[in-house]
Amino acid sequence: MTYPALHLLIDGAFIGAEARAGEPVINPATNRTLAVLPHARAADLEAALQAAARGFAIWRDVTAAERARIIKKAADLIRDRSEAIAQAMTLEQGKPLAESRGEVAYAADVIEWYAEEGRRAYGRIVPSRAPGVRLMVEHEPVGVAVAFTPWNFPALTPARKIGGARAAGCALVLKPAEETPATALELARAFVDAGLPNGVLNVVFGDPAEVSRHLIASPQSQKVSFTGSVPVGRQLMELSARHMKRTTMELGGHAPVVVFDDVDVEGVAAACVAAKFRNAGQVCIAPTRFYVQEAAYQQFVARFTEGARSLVVGDGASPGVQMGPLANARRVDAMERMIADARARGIEIGAGGARRGNEGFFFEPTVLVGVGDDALAMREEPFGPLAPIASFKDMDDVVRRANGLPYGLAAYAFTTSNRRALDIGRALKAGMVGVNSFAVSHPETPFGGVKESGHGQEGGVEGLHAYLDVKLLSHG
Repeated sequence: MTYPALHLLIDGAFIGAEARAGEPVINPATNRTLAVLPHARAADLEAALQAAARGFAIWRDVTAAERARIIKKAADLIRDRSEAIAQAMTLEQGKPLAESRGEVAYAADVIEWYAEEGRRAYGRIVPSRAPGVRLMVEHEPVGVAVAFTPWNFPALTPARKIGGARAAGCALVLKPAEETPATALELARAFVDAGLPNGVLNVVFGDPAEVSRHLIASPQSQKVSFTGSVPVGRQLMELSARHMKRTTMELGGHAPVVVFDDVDVEGVAAACVAAKFRNAGQVCIAPTRFYVQEAAYQQFVARFTEGARSLVVGDGASPGVQMGPLANARRVDAMERMIADARARGIEIGAGGARRGNEGFFFEPTVLVGVGDDALAMREEPFGPLAPIASFKDMDDVVRRANGLPYGLAAYAFTTSNRRALDIGRALKAGMVGVNSFAVSHPETPFGGVKESGHGQEGGVEGLHAYLDVKLLSHG
């Protein structure tokens, strides 16, 4: 597999290192350098913002139909280039190639959906109280948006922000994760090749704190969209508030999974294994705290543990691999810290619990059994291949525990009772709740959380409106 050259994208031009500082991009399966990523200088950041301002002046006046044509063409180019993009993603992020292919396809679907929905950014006529007065509500693009995306989904997360901003008529300066730059750059290349005017999309990299301060503080930017951790989200919220910038924050989660004793325990446990260890557990909406009703607990633990032990772990580029490495050494350290806490508490480790091999960032699929609510893994988001399982007695008990953390991104429940399905779906405090399903992310539906998991949504019509201002026109 070939890893592409890395650049910045400013005002329609791909810019190489050219005496700029940089950093190595590491293959997490081998710990070897794939390429050196150039960092944007302060002058580059300012050039990207100025280019975005010029691009916005052009793009906002392009008809919705013409915007849709260009965005749709970019989605088609991404599909045409999907194999090369997927290979680059696996090399830099580590996930199995099958998962990378699926993510690229999903990213193209998101972009295409926004192309279509941008043609339906409807306003409305409001009946007036006074004769001769016409009240019209319109939606206008916010302006220049700045966006920050993480390394765990290097195609899908940028696609949501690029697609929403493009369809609304905004320009965008995007800073993807420095650990997974090639995937986002290839998405941007598809937009350039589709005929997007210069400056409407810019991609920069660098020291995250320096880049975010420059982009958010600039008077050229009007909107901030961030996907990442709660602590960093707080910092960017504070910075945005100083400059009165609109924000969308999709932050961390710690999704509870409630399994009632009336289900097909074997089938639900197998589904939980597949969902939990997807992308090595590095998924913001991953099921992470498993609460199983007492009568089904032992059977669920046995089946889940068996499934975790049977997963094929290895280089995501190798055939048959079901779980790749963690994306970086920080995640390995986090897993070891949670395992140490579990051991200190006498918690049973039903599977895994250690690094694997002496090359790359591999960690065994890990199951913690009989976990108390005070354990570190139940209080902090693992964001890795670690699954704590606990038992519960009844609805009141599990709702209290499931809602007991400050997170509220996703939650899940499994039951065959229609009444119980309605009750638990309403009781779980999260922006997205899956009942008898882990499928809570779709191009057409809102994606976002509540409580400390953030505010605002991406995806669905809500993701388009995040880049639109509302204006009332009163004509007398």
